[in-house]
Amino acid sequence: MTTTAPPHSYRVTPARVLRSEWHKLRTLRSSWTTLGLAVVFVLGVGVLMGTTYTSDGGDSDMDTVILVLYGSLLASLCTVVLGILVTAGEYSTGLIRASLTAVPRRLPVLWAKAAVFTVTVFTVMFATALVTFVIAQLFLHDTDQAASLTDPGVLRAVAGNAAGTTFLGLIALGLGALLRSVPGAIGAFIGGVMILPEVLTTLPYDAVETAVRYFPTQAAGVLGSATPLPDAASPGPALLALVLWASATLVSAAVLLRRRDA
Repeated sequence: MTTTAPPHSYRVTPARVLRSEWHKLRTLRSSWTTLGLAVVFVLGVGVLMGTTYTSDGGDSDMDTVILVLYGSLLASLCTVVLGILVTAGEYSTGLIRASLTAVPRRLPVLWAKAAVFTVTVFTVMFATALVTFVIAQLFLHDTDQAASLTDPGVLRAVAGNAAGTTFLGLIALGLGALLRSVPGAIGAFIGGVMILPEVLTTLPYDAVETAVRYFPTQAAGVLGSATPLPDAASPGPALLALVLWASATLVSAAVLLRRRDA
């Protein structure tokens, strides 16, 4: 006599979709390679800055958190690549067909990918930033860049650094889902997010200059500074801008995901 499992055992639930996406992320070698490189960049550059810094070197006016976490510029490239691989990578391998067959409503797959990516990347980058700051300060304690996590704005900037890096990766994740191509999404990110703002700054219009302050890379830089940056947005509006950029790419990807074939 054969028995079958009750139908509810195979129901698609948000928790199961999240667990599935977490399983994909943690079992892919590329996930830990890119995240590992991001950690190495932040920690390695931070230690280098701490061990080589001298008070008379001309960088005394530089924000301490920016100085110590300068490696985040390279780390953000890693999280951008990871974000694109999470979505566009599935289209290149054909795995997306299995994912969307298992979850016919489709959109929960995208939201789960975004949620798992955000939590994982922010957790890793925040922990890395904290460790890097503490280690670097062991070498900077007797210089004009000495600071503590309890100093005004420092802990916020350390967390903001991780948040900025995460949001850039999340925007890339949305572009990957939107374009369904790893090279295409990388090109779109480099051209639209990194190069376009620099080109726009050459235009002699105040409105354009103001708008550029809220582009993703510029807004992310503001979040990682413990002191106000000249000619830049304040942390609150910068964070809101990043939320809106990420939401715009993900919502656009969601609309096309519903309308296009896998």
